Amino acid sequence: MIEKLADKIGAAVGATRAAVDAGYVPNELQVGQTGKIVAPELYIAFGVSGAIQHLAGMKDSKVIVAVNKDADAPIFQVADYGLAADLFQVIPELLEKLPEKK
Repeated sequence: MIEKLADKIGAAVGATRAAVDAGYVPNELQVGQTGKIVAPELYIAFGVSGAIQHLAGMKDSKVIVAVNKDADAPIFQVADYGLAADLFQVIPELLEKLPEKK
């Protein structure tokens, strides 16, 4: 689902250590102290809690948007924009409403 959204908007996918450890994505997608350091113009964090290790890898992003169903998640402290919502509801809606990348 996240890969479809990334393709639609011309973005790359990164992941937390928890997602890598759980086998959802390969290790090379990990962002954070033990992964890659990224600083894109726009960083959208879907379901990212905001652990210090992950924040170290993306804190220099120009604009940070966080979507997490836990309104108290630490990611909201560093996000420029935040939405307390379930990513499994938000992503399908974005896929439906966002135009294709030109």
